[in-house]
Amino acid sequence: MSPKKNASSGAEADSGSPGRTPTGEPPPRLRSTDIARLAGVSVAAVSIAVNGRPGLSDATRKRILDVADELNWRPHLAARALKGATNDVVGIVIARPARTLGVEPFFAQFLSGLQSCLSNRGIATQLLIVEDTETQMAVYRRWAAENRVDGLVLLDLAVDDVRPQLVADLGIPAVVLGSHGNPMPLTSVWVDDHAATVSILDHLVGLGHRRIGHVSGTVSYQHTQRRLRAIDEVRDSAGIEVTSIATDYSDAQGASATRRLLEAHPRYTAVVYDNDVMAVAGLGVATEMGIPVPDEVSVVSFDDSVLTTMARPTLTALTRDTFALGTFTATELLRVMAERPQPRPVQAPTPQLVVRQSSAPPTEGGGVSGG
Repeated sequence: MSPKKNASSGAEADSGSPGRTPTGEPPPRLRSTDIARLAGVSVAAVSIAVNGRPGLSDATRKRILDVADELNWRPHLAARALKGATNDVVGIVIARPARTLGVEPFFAQFLSGLQSCLSNRGIATQLLIVEDTETQMAVYRRWAAENRVDGLVLLDLAVDDVRPQLVADLGIPAVVLGSHGNPMPLTSVWVDDHAATVSILDHLVGLGHRRIGHVSGTVSYQHTQRRLRAIDEVRDSAGIEVTSIATDYSDAQGASATRRLLEAHPRYTAVVYDNDVMAVAGLGVATEMGIPVPDEVSVVSFDDSVLTTMARPTLTALTRDTFALGTFTATELLRVMAERPQPRPVQAPTPQLVVRQSSAPPTEGGGVSGG
């Protein structure tokens, strides 16, 4: 018989589910005594089973663990929560290749700003890098069951992303970075990627570019989709040609996409990159191919960092204070953790285009040769 059917009341039966109670509050957490009652054993037997100690038959151990798994229960930390304790930890789970995160300045600056704000309140961050969304969701469920974190920051929001609703159902205070600004189950901090994209294309069209390459990031992300929609709108209104190539944000894939664009006939006279790492990699490819920047191809980055100012020529880029974006997100999360308010979208400042040495009018006939 299912453990939930053994429960003596509806409230107890629902207490192990990830959903909220009818009043909208997170469900009460289960105790080891509840697991013992539902499995028909003693509390001592529950402790033996979940800690892997000898002294139980295989059938009894399995029955106890099945009950605990069905109700998403974990020992010790959950009991700590019942005493009113907090962990002073904010969790972040990122599903991206670790090698791309290791070289991308955006994440380092964002996490530094986030931690700086949280540290002032004595709160640490726990960061996990995993392979996929399914693993992310499993971590969220485990952390909720163990009361491991007091809040979450969700990054890389995807189209039709299921994580916000799951986290809302689990009752963990959380903030999403990168939503579209529309209502959703969690408070969101969002940036107007549409307006930022238009500012780049307006700059290049104003210089006279009519054939533009775009080295994008992961197309499943909402912010990438907003950029692609903006490109479609400008392409239609300005009568220009824009070709987008999707990548994983890495320097290797950025370089490969650049080579494809610069080997085209006629060649693209400008290339826009979704991050600074790929822009610098693309600049290196142009140099290797003997195609001068900006004389024969202009280069623009969606992200600005020390990389863009150290490169030669210096790179035109959308600039924002990424450290401040981290503190902005942390401040909003602290508000959510303290007040448990209704979810709301909060807009962060729109990045501004800084024109440097890497963008200029196309030379006459500059896009004809494939190099």
